[in-house]
Amino acid sequence: MRLFLAIDLPSPLSEGVAAAQALLEDADGLRFTDAEQAHVTLKFLGETSSDRVPAVEDAVETAIDAAGVDPFDASVGGLGVFPSLDYIRVVWTGVEAGAAEMTRLHDAIERETTAIGFEAETHDFSPHVTLARMNDARGKNYVRRVVEHEHPSVGSFRVREVRLKKSELGPAGPEYETVSRFSL
Repeated sequence: MRLFLAIDLPSPLSEGVAAAQALLEDADGLRFTDAEQAHVTLKFLGETSSDRVPAVEDAVETAIDAAGVDPFDASVGGLGVFPSLDYIRVVWTGVEAGAAEMTRLHDAIERETTAIGFEAETHDFSPHVTLARMNDARGKNYVRRVVEHEHPSVGSFRVREVRLKKSELGPAGPEYETVSRFSL
């Protein structure tokens, strides 16, 4: 099963995610994520056999204890892209308040999951919610203009847990299911 660790945005924020996506709806070549499934990925684990789940759960518990992060407030807003405005693959909205706490959680989870054999990240962690993926460059200039001139506010929420999620790829896009919850 494909697994990842994430902080889910609560349902009321899906409207803010959809509003941010609406700013980009006229751009060709974008494939939008499901606003109802919006989340901040802390660590992508990839294909993982079910017999490794207990070790992952133990590693995440250890990581959360080590990070020393209590429940905190987070806010999401603005727009950005990966890897750059010249070559856009992902359009996102960023974590504004709460980014430091999410980074501490990510760093601790990264240490503990690589210690049990998962691959280390190859890029710096930047807490964000993916809004869309760019399939081709037809809408690049439109996306660039929106990202440079718009700063939507998605909303704020209280972060109380990290979730181990399973991702099932289907014809309508990925479907996510929570496997485990870890309280802060």
